[in-house]
Amino acid sequence: MKVLVTGGAGFIGSHLVDALIKQGCQAVVVDNLSTGRSENVNPAAAFYQVDIGSPELETIFEREKPEIVGHQAAQTVIQKSMEDPVFDARQNILGSLNLISQCLRSGVKRVVYASSAGVYGEPRHRPVDESHPVVPVSYYGISKHTVEHYLHLSHLQNSLSYAVLRYSNVYGPRQSPKGEAGVVAIFTCQMLQGERPTMFGKGDKTRDYVYVADVVTANLLAMEKSISGVFNIGTGVETSDQEMFDLLAELTGYKGNPHYAPVRKGEIYRICLDSGKAQKEIGWQPRFALREGLAETVNYYRSIFGK
Repeated sequence: MKVLVTGGAGFIGSHLVDALIKQGCQAVVVDNLSTGRSENVNPAAAFYQVDIGSPELETIFEREKPEIVGHQAAQTVIQKSMEDPVFDARQNILGSLNLISQCLRSGVKRVVYASSAGVYGEPRHRPVDESHPVVPVSYYGISKHTVEHYLHLSHLQNSLSYAVLRYSNVYGPRQSPKGEAGVVAIFTCQMLQGERPTMFGKGDKTRDYVYVADVVTANLLAMEKSISGVFNIGTGVETSDQEMFDLLAELTGYKGNPHYAPVRKGEIYRICLDSGKAQKEIGWQPRFALREGLAETVNYYRSIFGK
């Protein structure tokens, strides 16, 4: 089986490519390296440094003829989307539409799309299931949800099989500590280097943290199925910013306190996801406990910084 992975040089995408190759699949990586890193790309994969919005994508599909597409590429920084919604839409909506068009032209059997819990907005109840109203509070959430509609209509009109995976907060090795996304990577790297982390809010905002290996497993299972639909990928457990800070401080040996700053626009206050549908229909459930995943992550960054 040949699988094309967009964003395959990035955090989640590179782990997915590694897992596909380990299973004996042929993997094709498409990544513009705007946030991904070439050293993350498995040497056994074919690699194209191309933006998903580029006309060059047609040539890649004609040459490689993938059977399945794992669509991980995206602009993922919420604050960037709030500052420049046009850029966010160009990357996440128009780029994805170009990709979907190529899938339809080349006869791709199935698309597995990385969406986000950000589509829900501020939850009316927790944990959030897939029937919860979709009311995004960021342009990022809007753009991610828009692509879901394109996939659904492509399924209705052209019989394109698809799975939408709405991730909660994914963390783990290779997550970038740069920018504003990825609090686990940011806090860990700052703590290991003796810098003082910034916490936006009073520490009581909550997120549902899911380890990257569990997310990869969800993608692999979704690729094997034929059912089309939307699936939450999360643990159903809320962890506050303060709890996360304290856990990482313990694991890294950090003794300081965070700097507290105002909550940023577009951020959800509290959320966790109900993944019962994914468990029932694609056979997925999280395996990694939070402390276990954080320990793996901290060890990864220790090896980088030599701490």
